[in-house]
Amino acid sequence: MFGLNLILYFLAFIFIWLGAGLVVSSTSKFSSKLRLSPFAFSFVFLGILTSIPEFSVGLQAVAGNRPEIFVGNLLGGIVVIFLVIIPLLAVLGNGISLKNELDNKTLLISLVVILTPSLFILDKKVSTLEGFMLVFLYVVLLFFVERKNGIFDRSNGQLFNVKAYSYKDILKILLGIGIVFASSSIIVDKTTYFAGIFNISAFYISLFVIALGTNLPELSLAVRSVISRKREIAMGDYMGSAAANTLLFGIFTLLHGGEILTVDNFIITFLFILTALGSFYFFFRTKNYISRTNGLVLLGFYVIFVIIELTR
Repeated sequence: MFGLNLILYFLAFIFIWLGAGLVVSSTSKFSSKLRLSPFAFSFVFLGILTSIPEFSVGLQAVAGNRPEIFVGNLLGGIVVIFLVIIPLLAVLGNGISLKNELDNKTLLISLVVILTPSLFILDKKVSTLEGFMLVFLYVVLLFFVERKNGIFDRSNGQLFNVKAYSYKDILKILLGIGIVFASSSIIVDKTTYFAGIFNISAFYISLFVIALGTNLPELSLAVRSVISRKREIAMGDYMGSAAANTLLFGIFTLLHGGEILTVDNFIITFLFILTALGSFYFFFRTKNYISRTNGLVLLGFYVIFVIIELTR
């Protein structure tokens, strides 16, 4: 029985990767057809679409009254994005530059929005009011990104041209979303099962295992972007995906319909999230660039994070 559950658990992650891959590959084609900035398109659209696994897992967690699963998944996702995926992109792609895509003000606002859920959890609870605030902060961030990149500029007639959208790609997106939602239901169910078997908080399983699994689309996008030499697409997706976690956190808090109580001893996790975002900001502010060496340093932080969390 245990072996079967373990196999189903890993198969669910594989199908999430496949389903999200369908969504990402199909929507990427729209960027060139709609004549949008690759970074802006990735930040807004890919950032949300590659967060479909997190969205699906979160809905299943709320429906099952297991909020600690979506809390661990969304916060763990931030750590994975900034201490694993972005560093890997820097290492494999020999550095990342966003000099012309993200100004210092927008970057700082983005990181503040991404950090806010962690700040709210420090008192071990998240209220409905704080849920509304998280959604509002994400909307404010979209305003700043839109103002710089003009995503919805009316002069871009292609955005409203029906012929620019392929029905075949739309069907692939819908199929991918369906696969992701079905797989997420299995993941939430088996996470609860393994938490009981090993007597481990579902929060910590979500923080490590689910957070890595639901960010497989971002990881695959990193590899594809390095091969195609379009790193601005991947970088926009990562920033957008991390920011979308704040939006999802707010939405799930509201859907839960009441105050969410979180785990004790969150301070270590918070410090690593702060370290990840702070290091990222420092590297970009000083050089508008993350070098291969910087990437290795960030990966080292993640190794330390895992060791500390698993041994305490």
